[in-house]
Amino acid sequence: MVRHAGAEWSGSLKEGKGHVKVETGALDSPYTFRSRFEGGGETNPEELLGASHAACFTMALTAALTTAGHPPSNIKTTAAVTLTPVDGKPTITRIDLATQASIPGVDDAAFQTIAAGAKAGCPISRALAGTEIHLDAKLV
Repeated sequence: MVRHAGAEWSGSLKEGKGHVKVETGALDSPYTFRSRFEGGGETNPEELLGASHAACFTMALTAALTTAGHPPSNIKTTAAVTLTPVDGKPTITRIDLATQASIPGVDDAAFQTIAAGAKAGCPISRALAGTEIHLDAKLV
């Protein structure tokens, strides 16, 4: 399976602007230097990566829990993607996943084991193997 997305940029880095979109049409958004490095209102690659990672991990956790006989009622995950300079170049150095799950009949020890496995096994985590990834998993 191959998925497609694209980006276009016009102008210089600081004064220019870009546009990113995905083949399904679910995302079709502008982005700028300001939105990436100064907190502007448009999207940025790091939040898109965070959304991808949160979605991937949540699906992997759901699959693992269901396989273990504990289908979840609800799982909610956020991802905080840290972009910091390394050797003078912007670098994604860390991703913090925070998940809260409502799962009937599972104890916290089993949940933590399953969540750690889902973090390690989700395709986005595997693609980002060079990035420090932390997980804070809580049953609610």
